[in-house]
Amino acid sequence: MLSETSAATVRATLPAVGGAIGEITKCFYGRLFDAHPDLLRDLFNRGNQANGEQQQALAGSIAAFASALVDHPDVRPDAMLERIAHKHASLGVTRDQYAIVHRHLFAAIVEVLGEAVTDEVAAAWDEVYWLMANALIAIEARLYDAAGAAPGATLRPYAVVARHRETDDVTTFVVRPADGTPTPAFRAGQYVSVQVELADGARQIRQYSLSGAPGQDLQFTVKRVAATADGDPAGEVSQHLHDHAHEGTELLVSAPFGDVQLDDGDGPLLLASAGIGCTPMIGMLAHLAAAGSPRRVTAVHADVDQSSHAFRTELDRLVAKLPRAESHVWYETPEGDWPVHRTGRADLADRTDEAQPSGIELAPDTTAYLCGPLPFLRAVRSQLIERGLAPAAIRYEVFGPDLWQAER
Repeated sequence: MLSETSAATVRATLPAVGGAIGEITKCFYGRLFDAHPDLLRDLFNRGNQANGEQQQALAGSIAAFASALVDHPDVRPDAMLERIAHKHASLGVTRDQYAIVHRHLFAAIVEVLGEAVTDEVAAAWDEVYWLMANALIAIEARLYDAAGAAPGATLRPYAVVARHRETDDVTTFVVRPADGTPTPAFRAGQYVSVQVELADGARQIRQYSLSGAPGQDLQFTVKRVAATADGDPAGEVSQHLHDHAHEGTELLVSAPFGDVQLDDGDGPLLLASAGIGCTPMIGMLAHLAAAGSPRRVTAVHADVDQSSHAFRTELDRLVAKLPRAESHVWYETPEGDWPVHRTGRADLADRTDEAQPSGIELAPDTTAYLCGPLPFLRAVRSQLIERGLAPAAIRYEVFGPDLWQAER
């Protein structure tokens, strides 16, 4: 994929570029938003910009792609590209925006690295960028075509037809196309983008997992994000939806996207989640229950307590409908009586040889789907690999920028 000359240059300069990538991306975003303030107002997540998570995600994806090109020159990192492309398509990213990013990113590289960016170095990293960009453009074109939308035009008006309170800070919104056309098809595990106009005129976009079964109205579930003691701002869009999106409200919603989709096989499944990460898992369980699936299904969830656990009764109901399903729930600070071996953080380590009831049996051919905070994903994935599950059989969804990409 990468020319031999450029591969050698990238391999030689990757440590220097990688070491400065955080500074480069910070400089890049400053340049980009100075020149195009509309992108920060109407496309990029202002909260993730404020806490630096988007910069970390961009840095990780560039470094991971470059490393893949030089370490495995005959294999394109399609899994990473698919994940990014789905997110871009849900946001309405278009081909012309890659040229804008290229201009400001390379200006930032020159500003940070200075004279180290020779013509040879610039040409090599330019080749890396356009290999990645053109691959993404091609995948995104396919996704737009499959959604029946022109590139960048996937958002359309939906009407809120119902809203359901799941917990004190979690609400489910049920929506259908405002023009009366059929609800688009989707796969269990996918998400939609939702755009709202805020008080300052900004049109911010967020992604929310679909928590209902395919074949129904679209439903997505939103946790109200509060400001944190560490200085992270409150969630602008989640607060707006909780306060202002009622039955009859129109929202701009994208077609369903997302590369983490429940497979159609008949092998055993593990659906493991923590906190609001339960939403795509509930959608998967709803699909399996609606289909009367005979698959062996193990559902695992971790939460603070019973009151914080969204879809708690729905989890029990759906598992009861499946003939070969079981659920295991952990609470950090349970309310009332709760088993000791299910108190604390979720534990999927192999306990079958120990004289305690906390072990969970998993077949070696299990396909695992994970969703939750990064510490949960890291811990569970490590435990599953230690138990012999193949890394390729472990799928995960991250809410927000994928800060894990560069670590794997």
